[in-house]
Amino acid sequence: MDVVTIGETMALFTPDSGPIRYANVFSKRYGGAESNFSIGLSRLGHQAGWISAIGDDELGKGMLAFIRGEGVDVSEVKVDPTAPTGLFFKEIRSASDVRIQYYRKGSAASQLTKEDLNEAYLAKAKYLHISGITPALSENCEEMIFEAIRIAKRNNLKIVFDPNLRKKLWSEERAREVLLRIAKQADIILPGISEGEFILGETDPAVLGEKFLQLGASTVILKVGAEGAYYFTSEKSELIPGFYVEKVVDPVGAGDGFAAGFMSGVLDGLPLAEAVRRGNAVGAIVTTVNGDVEGLPERNEIERFINKPDDDVSR
Repeated sequence: MDVVTIGETMALFTPDSGPIRYANVFSKRYGGAESNFSIGLSRLGHQAGWISAIGDDELGKGMLAFIRGEGVDVSEVKVDPTAPTGLFFKEIRSASDVRIQYYRKGSAASQLTKEDLNEAYLAKAKYLHISGITPALSENCEEMIFEAIRIAKRNNLKIVFDPNLRKKLWSEERAREVLLRIAKQADIILPGISEGEFILGETDPAVLGEKFLQLGASTVILKVGAEGAYYFTSEKSELIPGFYVEKVVDPVGAGDGFAAGFMSGVLDGLPLAEAVRRGNAVGAIVTTVNGDVEGLPERNEIERFINKPDDDVSR
């Protein structure tokens, strides 16, 4: 197994057009940062395992079949007969105005505990991927994440941390404290610049990169939107430009796509700059398609996109 991740995926409903209040038709998909990431890795030819819980309901059954069908290992997903599968609604008013409404309180995934972790399963992986969403779901999920970190360290897994800040899920004080605790134990940190500002109180990319490194990470990747992403190590830092996209359709899921593309490059042994470039490319492609995972590319697609002439893909 290349990477194991832990987190909630929900059924996603999007109105055909306009505000939800006027909608009569909704499309149904599935979305969650960790499964988005896993599917992205799987499409690029890597082995990903997803630990979670679903309700014993039709949404959960459909979700599990979908994610399994994308090549992700779901053998550690628990079916909870006492709690429902979570769901959320996404209104795309415009590319710059996407509104999310969660219905996940008391969901099956929020009931996960550290007893649901299988150390033998985690030990098979090279990396443990954690997002900042899972510890926000409940106190028991927070406890589970820190137990997963302890297991990873016992078994020499590298820890990849994507803050994925969701202010709707918890207080800012608790979010900042928990995200900082996780960041101090991560080997690779993947914050967006606004998340870096939230966690560390700085806005300058160079200062943020240095401060995250001082927490103990060996590699920091700081995403700066359409401009691309910086990488920081103790030896070097550099901005890797993003790719031009003619029309952004749906920006949700781009960060998960970036993480999958970047980690794919790391697993392939690419130089750090090239791994970041692959992450930029996957993130850009994801924004051109409606849905969290529908735009995630396969390997031949990403190579074709990256190798286009510069005047076709970036400006």
